Amino acid sequence: MQPALICPSILSADFARLGEEVDNVLAAGADMIHFDVMDNHYVPNLTIGPLVCTALRKHGVTAPIDVHLMAQPLERLIEDFADAGASIISVHADASTHLDRTLSRIRERGCKTGVVFNPATPLEYLRYVMPKVDLILLMSVNPGFGGQTFLDSALQKLRDTRRLIDNSGLDIRLQIDGGVRVDNIERIAAAGADTFVAGSAIFGSKDYAQAIAQMRASIAAVSAAGPEQ
Repeated sequence: MQPALICPSILSADFARLGEEVDNVLAAGADMIHFDVMDNHYVPNLTIGPLVCTALRKHGVTAPIDVHLMAQPLERLIEDFADAGASIISVHADASTHLDRTLSRIRERGCKTGVVFNPATPLEYLRYVMPKVDLILLMSVNPGFGGQTFLDSALQKLRDTRRLIDNSGLDIRLQIDGGVRVDNIERIAAAGADTFVAGSAIFGSKDYAQAIAQMRASIAAVSAAGPEQ
């Protein structure tokens, strides 16, 4: 498996001082910044758009920005986030009418591609698009709100997805998003995740560096023991 990446979700950051929050969490050891983009259509909430991504790039953020589009339709947002400086753009498998075409367009715009699966969305889509995928994101909560509790059913889905990736021989990251905390990240890593989105577990802590260090220590324990079979 690839080295673990910690991806704080700015959905849980203090938006009144967002640039400072992002600077601080990166200085604390985060690997990339996760954007939860909700449109009040595909999911029941409204969050941030490409202008925020542009603002952070102008602020001086050079770390990868990982954009998770919980939105429909997708085409205009893909264009706008690519222009705004996104590094990875992930789309929900069931939110794209033509998933293969959508992934091709993301790559044409110079971004890495991600495919997202809700807790009850089957992995069947992957059979047809895996060569065009750089990241698979499994939701461990039902999307639309931050601060939810991790769904244990995601662990078996992680194991199944890890097996698909390993059998494919492709260089694909396996990301988990929803309810990831210091006290459950070891189980999540053991099930096969290598990329971890955490919002309130990091931004809600008093010490970002300590929270990230504790997460890395738990992941390292799994790496030493080896993943589940």
